[in-house]
Amino acid sequence: MTDGARSATAPGLTPREVATHCPYCALQCGMTLRADDTGVTVHPRQFPTNRGGLCQKGWTAAELLDHPDRLTTPLVRDAATGELHPASWDTALDRVVAGIRAVQDDAGRDAVAVFGGGGLTNEKAYALGKFARIGLRTRHIDYNGRFCMSSAAAAGMRAFGIDRGLPFPLADLGRADTLLLVGANPAETMPPLVRWLTEQRRNGGKLIVVDPRVTATARQADLHLQPLPGTDLAVANALLHIALTEGWVDRAYVADRTTGFDAVRRGVAAWWPARAEQLSGVPVADLEATARALGTGGRVIILTARGAEQHAKGVDTVTAYVNLALALGLPGRNGSGYGCLTGQGNGQGGREHGQKADQLPGYRRIDDPAAREHVAGVWGVPADELPGPGVPAYKLLDSLGTPGGPRALLVFGSNPVVSAPRAARIEGRLRDLDLLVVADLLLSETAALADVVLPTAQWAEEDGTMTNLEGRVLRRRALRPPPPGVRTDLAIISDLAVRLAAAEATTAQPADTRPEAVAAARFPADPAVVFAELRRASAGGAADYAGISWDRIDADDGVYWPCATEEGPDTPRLFANRFATPDGRARFHPVDHRPAAEEVCATYPLHFTTGRVLAQYQSGTQTRRVAALRRAAPEAFVELHPDLATRLGIDDGDPVRVTSRRGEFRAPARLSAGIRPDTVFAPFHYAGAGRANSVTNDAVDPISGMPEFKICAVRVEKA
Repeated sequence: MTDGARSATAPGLTPREVATHCPYCALQCGMTLRADDTGVTVHPRQFPTNRGGLCQKGWTAAELLDHPDRLTTPLVRDAATGELHPASWDTALDRVVAGIRAVQDDAGRDAVAVFGGGGLTNEKAYALGKFARIGLRTRHIDYNGRFCMSSAAAAGMRAFGIDRGLPFPLADLGRADTLLLVGANPAETMPPLVRWLTEQRRNGGKLIVVDPRVTATARQADLHLQPLPGTDLAVANALLHIALTEGWVDRAYVADRTTGFDAVRRGVAAWWPARAEQLSGVPVADLEATARALGTGGRVIILTARGAEQHAKGVDTVTAYVNLALALGLPGRNGSGYGCLTGQGNGQGGREHGQKADQLPGYRRIDDPAAREHVAGVWGVPADELPGPGVPAYKLLDSLGTPGGPRALLVFGSNPVVSAPRAARIEGRLRDLDLLVVADLLLSETAALADVVLPTAQWAEEDGTMTNLEGRVLRRRALRPPPPGVRTDLAIISDLAVRLAAAEATTAQPADTRPEAVAAARFPADPAVVFAELRRASAGGAADYAGISWDRIDADDGVYWPCATEEGPDTPRLFANRFATPDGRARFHPVDHRPAAEEVCATYPLHFTTGRVLAQYQSGTQTRRVAALRRAAPEAFVELHPDLATRLGIDDGDPVRVTSRRGEFRAPARLSAGIRPDTVFAPFHYAGAGRANSVTNDAVDPISGMPEFKICAVRVEKA
């Protein structure tokens, strides 16, 4: 086993070689980094999730370590010229602390906000949430994972009492007799996962994909359902209607392990297949074939992803598929179940330890008195000093610089200028702030607007843990220290906490009790120390890491939470005997289809949807700077059906303009018969004129706060 000891270098590896994991998606593929005089190279490992495979992004990940665009000194904006200039760390941090104090002295603690990211390690996510709540004492913290997993998380919590993307090991996919992927395109978003899909089909399993486009994943499917964007909920209700009609519901399971089924049964009675076909465009025959494969398969898995979740009704849509899974008796059955494909590298762990507006470490609710007492005890503060819940990401961003809204923002690991919906509006909000501070390794589009930019370490330069899409906690190991002038996020958080506390110190206090000394102890920069505290803070919570040590992770190729004691077992499979609800039963919830927040009309007659491409990742800050990835996917594009293009007088490659009620973007046309004639698609990785999120809808799900990225009304014309 190459994944060795607690030090940065695993046993059996040279001092210039380290076993770690890819910095990109939630598959967290195992890789070995090797350094010599010519640079750093990447080599795949036989880790359980990727089994020796890597995608092009993983293979090229090390190219950013010494990239010429890398930030290696703080930048501070000159008040006279408006330009960013290099500055010392003391100058930069003094500017940040002075700005925070001025804003809070004038407008209160909540006038400062924090925005985190789903790519931060568990240690950094934990420290950032703690810093916001007891360092800044603000309720305003949220993170970009709100734009990724929040709808599935909310649906999982209300059905199962717990949110873990995959409540079973990834290897189960390869053994499934029927596998339904809803709004997922892993062939482009996490290519090594496709090995499991290939294995599944090689074993005689049936793969069914629900997607409005003929994606690389859909082309591998035995059956592809191609619904109108925004109608996945109607499809799910129709599938359950058919299962009821045909007698495929597991009545014993429903009676023994669930509650609330009768209300769902009555609701889906109205979703006969012909009605769903009329609404979604999915033929009745395909709905019936899908229901049959789900209802009669031995091992059956239903997975959702962003295509189903990034809607103003995303929680209800995911709930409809959870209802279907529960009715068929799948969750908790060995080899079967419902799961969600997490997107960002630490999308799972990043939401468990306090970055979300309403949560404390261990997936505790911040408005739960017992949770507040426990976490406050670990942090050494009175529970009544912890702030209450904040607001979800989009609401937070949209309130920046407005009367009563935050006037200062600290950003770690996110680029909302590109990734937020209605992005031009959010860019304007950021410009309205009194103080914008961005910690990043490159000058992202958001960092370019900042008053202070703080250069941070990359994944190969820091130790820590990540939690992948299975709930498997993994070790990230440092190959080398950060370059001179660069600090880790943990060091930056510690520095800021100490400087903020020092402003409150008095010379009369003993040195070891002065606020800056207390802050230094509360906010250590050592990730091992932070993880040890995270374990205590999460103990007894839904996401219990108390029994997970770095040594145990090294010995076992990762440890699945919940894991309460070092001597006790971890939990690769959830729900075998009970669900995480007070009575141990899963909850059905009746949900009904409702239209998209914005429907097409004569002025905006087309449906618009967004997604990813193989060679790029998230807002593209990193991948757009890698030469091989840039060559593979150099710019944005607008995918149109040839029939639509003919009606609009557009040829392949023509520059086109896509316009919604919120804005516009421009990109070359790409004609494809694999998209519906009433729908256009663009990837969201690009900035500037090709920024797809300039047109997306900022309507949000009332439960999760998820914006409606996946559908809005647009018009398309030749530019």
